Amino acid sequence: MNCSELMKTDVACCKAGEPVERVAELMQSRNIGFVPICGDDGSVIGTLTDRDLTIRVLAEHRQAASTRAEDVMTREVVCCRPDEDVNVAASLMSSHKKSRIVCVDDQKHPVGVISLSDIADRDGGARSSALLRSISQREARA
Repeated sequence: MNCSELMKTDVACCKAGEPVERVAELMQSRNIGFVPICGDDGSVIGTLTDRDLTIRVLAEHRQAASTRAEDVMTREVVCCRPDEDVNVAASLMSSHKKSRIVCVDDQKHPVGVISLSDIADRDGGARSSALLRSISQREARA
């Protein structure tokens, strides 16, 4: 199965210079916890999660209205292409300890997102169980 068959295509993105307050509002309104952050050309340059907001904004007592997404985003972007096999996405998620991955086009514009729950919904549990164990090792080391 290709990533295009599994990915969510209604991707909510924010610009790097946007205040994290806006990112949090977007997360709330869309009921999501992961937002790709894009540069001026629309390519993905980072990601921001609800956990990033908690650890890097709230816990550090930053002001959400004046802290920009690029100041606290995760700069390591793990991505795959829509035409790649889902196993490629799962392998990347496992090796990078990420529970979500961005699918990008040739210009690195986001076209979809695949989460661990998407894989779990589709595979009946075997692959997602092993993937969850692999990803959760990140939490144990922190």
